Amino acid sequence: MSIFKHLKYRDLMPVLSGVLLTAAFPNMGISWLVWFALVPLLISISDQSPGKSFRIGFLCGIVHYLSLMYWLAYTMHTYGHLPWFLSIPVLFLLTCYLSLYTGAFSASVILLCKKPTGLFFIIPVLWVFFEYLRTVLLSGLPWELIGYSQHKILPIIQISDLFGVYGVSFLIALSNATLFLVFLSATGKHWNGFSVSKPITTASVLLFACAFLAGWLYGTRRIASVERLMTSAPKVRVAVVQGNIDQGIKWNPDFQDSSVEKYLRLSRTAGRNQVDLIVWPETATPFYFLHDAELTRKVFEGIFSIGADFLIGSPSYTQQKNRIAYYNSAYLLRADGKIYGKYNKVHLVPFGEYVPFKKWLPFLGKMVSQVGDFKSGKLGQTIPWRAHRVGLLICFEIIFPGLSRAVVKNQAALLVNITNDAWFGKTSAPYQHFSMAVFRAVENRRSLVRSANTGISGFVDPIGRALDVTALFKDEIRIRSVPLMKASTFYTRFGNLFAFACLAATVVVTAIRVMTKGRS
Repeated sequence: MSIFKHLKYRDLMPVLSGVLLTAAFPNMGISWLVWFALVPLLISISDQSPGKSFRIGFLCGIVHYLSLMYWLAYTMHTYGHLPWFLSIPVLFLLTCYLSLYTGAFSASVILLCKKPTGLFFIIPVLWVFFEYLRTVLLSGLPWELIGYSQHKILPIIQISDLFGVYGVSFLIALSNATLFLVFLSATGKHWNGFSVSKPITTASVLLFACAFLAGWLYGTRRIASVERLMTSAPKVRVAVVQGNIDQGIKWNPDFQDSSVEKYLRLSRTAGRNQVDLIVWPETATPFYFLHDAELTRKVFEGIFSIGADFLIGSPSYTQQKNRIAYYNSAYLLRADGKIYGKYNKVHLVPFGEYVPFKKWLPFLGKMVSQVGDFKSGKLGQTIPWRAHRVGLLICFEIIFPGLSRAVVKNQAALLVNITNDAWFGKTSAPYQHFSMAVFRAVENRRSLVRSANTGISGFVDPIGRALDVTALFKDEIRIRSVPLMKASTFYTRFGNLFAFACLAATVVVTAIRVMTKGRS
């Protein structure tokens, strides 16, 4: 009891923020919680030193990322064959790394905002700044940025075709800053010894209301305009096949033939519906397509009999001098067996598809043990298909906005994401993964076709509506006519300009703060 006797409510505030943040994402998916989830954290850092604020923010991050990404320990244990006494510490180390960003955000708010008048501007700018850093540093891990929590709120996420997901994150952080100022004013609390006047509070509420209303109105009008474009756009019928192959037997040679036959059987059913393209998931062929003669012949014979074009995931390799280069690939095949083209995955999974710092960490291995380290493909590579081009994204490439933008800039009229989320089991991860895919369709105004080994498979239209999605761990086929759009959005043309603006604003405010402190 003596432990809790000295525990103050402020000590629990960062924990509460961490819980609220996670609850806004799948599977709980209570998306409206994120609009005030940061307020407890901001309350707890009030009048604290930068060092103490960093520790408070770090604690918030630990709670959030442990509860959000708990499934990593399951994946490492089940498929990486790492014992629990190692899987859990590795998960904790990763969450510690991610928590550095929430810690740095909290400390930066204290360092850069001496008066409460600046909170309204600085909080959302800093939040987007650190989200962007998390996207690009050390290979990047932008898993479930706060903007992704709104993937089902269509009017809000339409601003992504201007600002990307960072625009939605900014609006959410702006809401939290506004509510924090309202809290300070209503309770008479101070920020660094300064009170928050009613005019400041009123102005903040009005400005946020205007920003939110502007975003909502833009979203509703954009939905209507994109609907018209979709109606007039050419369409193709696409089938996605979810084979539901157990990850534990997928690479067992004894099951390769049956796995291929299962995909062909499901594809024959799809082919009876006059489809133009049938999409198989990542590494749906558990062998080296075009190299394993017998199994490759079986696939081609199936394609000939079905009479549709196919996109299939397969590992591949090329001989380079005295070395073999392995790739995580996808082949686009014509109904007559000719190859339209091949895509090699660009952004590889650390410790899944390659070992970073292998020279210095030779004792670390990969979870994918069937082949050596994969090599990266070419950024922005698209595959010509009939009169159009297809942009491929394999597995978690879909969470990196720049990759989708690169293929759309290279004339992709259709986005296809193939993945194998069997690694995640029946956790929240497949739902979280899918929530981020929605934004790639909206940012670039392209239809997104998604085929996953065990789910979630389905379609996302250029407005961001998830259509005909599958359940997990079911043998499924989904067929839909999808529009092929070619118009270029502001985001496609200019990319993360908004995030760069937040970065620049952070640098300017920091410089001003340093110079001002030097004079004092």
